[in-house]
Amino acid sequence: MGRPTEVPDAPVTPATGGGGDALPPTAGTLATGAGAPVAGVPVAEAGAGASVIGAGAGARRAPEIAGAVAARRPGTARRGTADPVKSLMHRHRQLCERAVDPLEIAAGLEAHGVTDRVAARYRHRDVFSLAEELFARMPKTVTEPAAGPGAPERDVHTRAAWSLRALLPGAACVATVGVLELTEGTLGGGARLAVALTGAFLALAALALALRDGPLRAGSRSPFTAPLYGCWLLGYVLYGEPLFDQVLSGGPEGPWEITPAPLLGLALSLAPAAWCAHLFSVHARRKLRGSRALEEFAAGVRPLLFGAVALHLCVLIGLLHLARLGYGSGGAFTGTAALGVLLLLARLLTGHGYPGPATAALATACAVEALAPALILAGRLPGLHFLARPVDLLVVAGGTGAVPAVACGASALGLLITATVVLSRASAHTTARADENGTTG
Repeated sequence: MGRPTEVPDAPVTPATGGGGDALPPTAGTLATGAGAPVAGVPVAEAGAGASVIGAGAGARRAPEIAGAVAARRPGTARRGTADPVKSLMHRHRQLCERAVDPLEIAAGLEAHGVTDRVAARYRHRDVFSLAEELFARMPKTVTEPAAGPGAPERDVHTRAAWSLRALLPGAACVATVGVLELTEGTLGGGARLAVALTGAFLALAALALALRDGPLRAGSRSPFTAPLYGCWLLGYVLYGEPLFDQVLSGGPEGPWEITPAPLLGLALSLAPAAWCAHLFSVHARRKLRGSRALEEFAAGVRPLLFGAVALHLCVLIGLLHLARLGYGSGGAFTGTAALGVLLLLARLLTGHGYPGPATAALATACAVEALAPALILAGRLPGLHFLARPVDLLVVAGGTGAVPAVACGASALGLLITATVVLSRASAHTTARADENGTTG
């Protein structure tokens, strides 16, 4: 008792599953699994014991035990080689290759449902940071052209070009109304009708030319039915209220008067509308460059949208008053102002890639304006007088101009709510839109 246990000189045979000489009890027991600690002995002492055993068994056993113990040390576990950012880059390869800056990638990712919370899974604080890494890691196949010294001058020329084209519809309407005023009592009814039709054709051609370029350009996004709805709404401004008056009085019977003043105000407001859309686009891009989160960009771009719409409405009201002073009263003033806002929002949504809501709002306004006189006529049939009751109440409350005001105002309000949601997304302001032609500066 009291003497230390001596290690026998005979070679020690490791324990196996099939049997064999067991290790001495004083040396502890080694498990057959690689790197298992010595039972009943701390890890540090187990290493020492393994060295003693290895010394008796030969140098061939010591490296195995030492390597197994090293593999079990904390912090040395083998990490996976999967790169989530690389997989995302391959998933959106075309977007990353075509992008000219990280902002476009961020907008595209947001359009595919990647939010700041999803970006956190890729170890990034927001979508913008993730887009910057994707832009830096993706080799570009198209070289971005360097901006030469003449780029700002070309941009000024482009803005001047679409601004002048936006003035053409108003100039055509002013010329037509002026000719009709000067020739009143001189030309016959047929000649005056020819002058009016010619002026209307020139105004429509100028409108089509003005909308081919600039901030209000929609390109191929606009459905073919949208121009038809627009022509209906503009025609109602010119002929709708006199026709509705005759329907209410028992007609229609005979020719009815036209109200050119509201249409003239709308035509003159095309240039201010283009500039309001341009300012909204430019400042939204600046917000996009300065934002570091999608929520921050959305909160900053909504006041820009409201400001652009309010600015256009104020200018339109002023132009409508000027048109009334120059060419007499008549026409639905409130309905015409609501129509101007509706048309601006429709072009904004269509130009930024959302033609569906814009077309639906225009179609709704046309349907309400067509339904009102139809209900009045249907109410004259026996037993169907209740159909005309809602329209009668509306006319009693606000006059004949209440019908276009409700039709265009409700549609414009719905479209404004839609625009507040969709135009506050980064994907609605990508820099790859080729239809702006210099409106980004």
